Amino acid sequence: MTVPGEVVFLFDVDNTLLDNDQVVGDLRHHLEREFGAKARDRYFAILEGLYAELGYADYLGALQRFRLEDMCDPRLPILSSFLVDYPFANRLYPGSLAALAHVRPWGATVVLSDGDMIFQPRKIQRSGLWEAVEGRVLIYIHKEQMLEDVERRYPARRYVMVDDKLRILTAMKKIWGKRLTTVWPRQGHYALDQKDLDAYPPADVTVERIEDLVHYDLNALLGADAGRLSQCRVKAE
Repeated sequence: MTVPGEVVFLFDVDNTLLDNDQVVGDLRHHLEREFGAKARDRYFAILEGLYAELGYADYLGALQRFRLEDMCDPRLPILSSFLVDYPFANRLYPGSLAALAHVRPWGATVVLSDGDMIFQPRKIQRSGLWEAVEGRVLIYIHKEQMLEDVERRYPARRYVMVDDKLRILTAMKKIWGKRLTTVWPRQGHYALDQKDLDAYPPADVTVERIEDLVHYDLNALLGADAGRLSQCRVKAE
């Protein structure tokens, strides 16, 4: 059994610990109700354009650009309030906090996320995740390109990365190799995208839901890269 301090557990946020697809669905519904279907589609077109430009979903940046197309609409501040004051704690997946608590005795838990420097921290704080990891939060533009910085801030002999995107897990595995165990919860639209499933190798550990992580002990996780575990539950002692 690896002693505490030798392993660090890294957790993505969107569609890993928090159901971001549902957040986006609520935003779509709110936009259509307040502004109409045409404005809803325009906002999300702007959002997709920013994603291609920046590499992350900039919801508030998209709102700023959306505003430029209709400077006089008095409802826009209400839309910003919807985003900033959204009850993110209600969108945590069942078992998210339990999964964090389950692995904490074995090593530090760290939120490792992509996103902007305003909305993404707000989401992590209001969801309760910031407190759950005791402020150990890293937010980058492309986290898979920032592993040297991650390692400098949280040095460890081994890492475990939990993320819904096989692309991210594959990129990190290429850099850290056997020092990294990749855990893939099959949640959210990326995890169901057949093109991603065909394009990337499976993770070391596959679980249907984040709550299933509590069924793995440390030896099972750290030994998983020697023989991938898929839908296999190892009861923690």
